[in-house]
Amino acid sequence: MAHAETIQVIPARKGSAARMQAGQVLRVINTHGSQVVDFWAFNYPDLGECMSMEHTRGMLCKITPQVGDSLYTNQRRVILTMVEDTSPGVHDTLIASCDRYRYEQLGAKGFHDNCTDNLGHALAHIGLARVVHPAPFNLFMNIPIQNGNALSFAEPVGHAGDSVSFRAEMDCVVAFSACPQDMLPINGKDCQIHDAHYQILP
Repeated sequence: MAHAETIQVIPARKGSAARMQAGQVLRVINTHGSQVVDFWAFNYPDLGECMSMEHTRGMLCKITPQVGDSLYTNQRRVILTMVEDTSPGVHDTLIASCDRYRYEQLGAKGFHDNCTDNLGHALAHIGLARVVHPAPFNLFMNIPIQNGNALSFAEPVGHAGDSVSFRAEMDCVVAFSACPQDMLPINGKDCQIHDAHYQILP
């Protein structure tokens, strides 16, 4: 488990993971203001129970959770509650994590860092094996919905130092990827990838 109150890095283009106890608070920091962070949470020790965007949307009847809302698992149990959001509140629950196939379709040649691999590597780094790969909660990602149906990949609207905080409602594992998408403007019009940070508070 990350030491309480110590700010941990989510390296640019890479992932990170940590264990949390029920009652602790996680703060995810958009350090540079333009970095999307793919975010996952899993019941510990049963990693087959995971934070689920499709179940959360159904339980909340919302596309995007807001402060005070709970996030639900694939067993419809509360795993986290959003307790603070200093950003404009623009996050995404619809888009799958990037993977090798996405970058191949976009024209990347050879290996490209991706959030799918980053999740597996982050869990392995703390001695855990990935059981499922759920859709992420894409923090700070701007996916406008137009005419009730059309989606687009837009630039982020946050600022350096924006953060989102969650209280753990069960013992869990949280994982992150500083999304390496540099072929679309989701990490800013210059497509630069930056570190992000997180902090676990008692």
